[in-house]
Amino acid sequence: MIYQGNAITVVQRDDGIAMLTFDAQDESVNTLSSKMIEEFEAALAALGEAVNVKGLVITSAKDAFIVGADITEFHGMFRRDEDFLVDMNTRVHGIFNTLEDLPFPSVAAINGLALGGGCEITLACDFRVMSDSAKLGLPETKLGILPGWGGCVRLPRLIGADNAIEWISGGTENRADAALKVGAVDAVVSGDALEAAALDILGRANAGELDHQARRSVKQSPLMLNAIEQMMVFETAKGYVAGKAGPHYPAPIEAIKVIQKGAGEGRERAQAIEAKAFAKLAKTDVCYHLVGLFLSDQLVKKKGKQYANQAAAVNKTAVLGAGIMGGGIAYQSAYKGTPILMKDIKEEALQLGLQEARKLLGKQLERGRLSSDQVAEALSNIRPTLSYGDFGDVDLVVEAVVENPKVKEAVLAEVEGLLDDNATLTSNTSTISIDRLAANLKRPENFCGMHFFNPVHRMPLVEVIRGEKTSDAAVAATVAYARQMGKTPVVVNDCPGFLVNRVLFPYFGGFSQLVEQGADFERVDKVMEKFGWPMGPAYLLDVVGMDTAVHAQAVMAEGFPDRMAQEAKNGGKTAIQRMYDEDRLGQKNGKGFYRYEEDKKGKPKKVSDEQAHALVEEAVDTRGEFSDDDIVARMMVPLCMEAVRCLEDGIVATPAEADMALIYGIGFPPFRGGALRYIDALGVETFVAQAETLAEELGPLYRPTERLRDMATKGERFYPDTSESDQ
Repeated sequence: MIYQGNAITVVQRDDGIAMLTFDAQDESVNTLSSKMIEEFEAALAALGEAVNVKGLVITSAKDAFIVGADITEFHGMFRRDEDFLVDMNTRVHGIFNTLEDLPFPSVAAINGLALGGGCEITLACDFRVMSDSAKLGLPETKLGILPGWGGCVRLPRLIGADNAIEWISGGTENRADAALKVGAVDAVVSGDALEAAALDILGRANAGELDHQARRSVKQSPLMLNAIEQMMVFETAKGYVAGKAGPHYPAPIEAIKVIQKGAGEGRERAQAIEAKAFAKLAKTDVCYHLVGLFLSDQLVKKKGKQYANQAAAVNKTAVLGAGIMGGGIAYQSAYKGTPILMKDIKEEALQLGLQEARKLLGKQLERGRLSSDQVAEALSNIRPTLSYGDFGDVDLVVEAVVENPKVKEAVLAEVEGLLDDNATLTSNTSTISIDRLAANLKRPENFCGMHFFNPVHRMPLVEVIRGEKTSDAAVAATVAYARQMGKTPVVVNDCPGFLVNRVLFPYFGGFSQLVEQGADFERVDKVMEKFGWPMGPAYLLDVVGMDTAVHAQAVMAEGFPDRMAQEAKNGGKTAIQRMYDEDRLGQKNGKGFYRYEEDKKGKPKKVSDEQAHALVEEAVDTRGEFSDDDIVARMMVPLCMEAVRCLEDGIVATPAEADMALIYGIGFPPFRGGALRYIDALGVETFVAQAETLAEELGPLYRPTERLRDMATKGERFYPDTSESDQ
């Protein structure tokens, strides 16, 4: 035994090869925590003093290799000043350089995920062999930082600047075949052959067949690019990446600049450039929020896993209603491997649903994500039917018929009588009370809401809505099924609009009041898109559909009349209602706040429409002057206030779940962290003062709750300032 720690052991074999194994005790994966880094440093020191060592294999006893740094440490660490962060990274560089400079060859045996710092450890080795099921990547830009432990230095020298820029700026997890193709690894083998392949490479290196010193020299020297080649690679990449990342995410562009600045430098000077840039990014608000979102996402997934672990098996499912939504649900279930019956009363509807599934699977085939055999298998998992004949052995049913309570109640009561007593029945309703729909069911304990977002195949969120009589077993089964479909479920309690739509419609209410007071809706869209939303409120309404919006608004007004009943002053109709009355439904019929034309790819493209402006003008009551900041406040305060109310009312259990639902469900700007993080970032006291001022003019939609006022007085936050890992 050369070294024995809590998470790392180094054992020397009889042939002189040292085996360094990462195996964090009481953890399911290896992460490079501060303590792990200290152990790694000690293990390398022990290796340097050991005698007769002829080579090193670095491996993992977990299913994954090393999934990266311990992100739960980031918020506390990143609160320190830039000098501390530069010194920290410089120290880690020194440790990894010790690995790279060992007096014998080294090889990383990558058996599973090797991400972030885990990937950077493999880059410091002379050779890399990879299991055919493993993945390799540097996802740091997704957290608002860049690879800070040598990734921006070693990877470009290993696979070329253009390939490295693609890996780093995109933050991708790369499959073994892709890693081998660009030269990131030296061999790809089956998992059971991994150790033998690593030992073979070391044997060949010691025999002189493979020159590990030459490999080190390449990684430690300037990039082999002349001035013209550098300009072509880096300037072209900056333009492309800037277009993809957008103005709110600086890390991808900063990573390219770091690679460019270090291109003409040796190892240590290039690493110093990297360390300084990392420290700068780590201090940004974008990084703070994206790290927070990662932690929130982990919490949501952990809760989902806990529910799923308690669930009975969901092996066969059914969807009622075979329109676009039903077809999307059937596709997603079949694509992810759970067989599903697709039931409708009309053959034409079944064909529409199958057509939707075929179209989506065809796109997966075109992109190379599925083979022809996999497409055929997925399609075979969808069984269209006009009858309930095979429903007796279905584990879970998703009702997805029209958003009409009477129709839904009738369909739910009809299918319930045909199901096994233990089967779970769910409704894909976006607004209708689960308790109302459960009122006429014989087994309301088996019933809950399962609200998908459109388009089903793209939107990651599923709201699982617990009614008053819903059992834990029904919730668990529904969460389990959502996870099987590759979705992120968030469990919420029943109320009008549930969580996401309840929070969204005050945002639309703020929009209606702005338009009523003379704000140009196209300008409002541009301001909110600049703020970070993927689309402004008028454009979003066109995508949602004016008929859907009017229906949902009526539900909200009935449920929360004090603040959500909209009474426009000019003629009593909001701009949204006027659009609906004129049959301007949005994208679904080509005209709403905008007019829609097909682009070259056949997708709807919005263009300005004078008729829409004239119609909106009829809703104007007064003329106000609004700065961009005014527009943002008028739009964001009611949305954030409703998120606060949902938390206080117990509709959602934690700030993390509320924020993740809004990001996954309606595209809340991730770099702003979610509605409750947004309040924290402004300062609760500042937000309350802003809300109070607006409420005096605009009414209860903007009024802060007593609890929020109390938080402002006490200096409290939604997320604790010390540790955000236990939200």
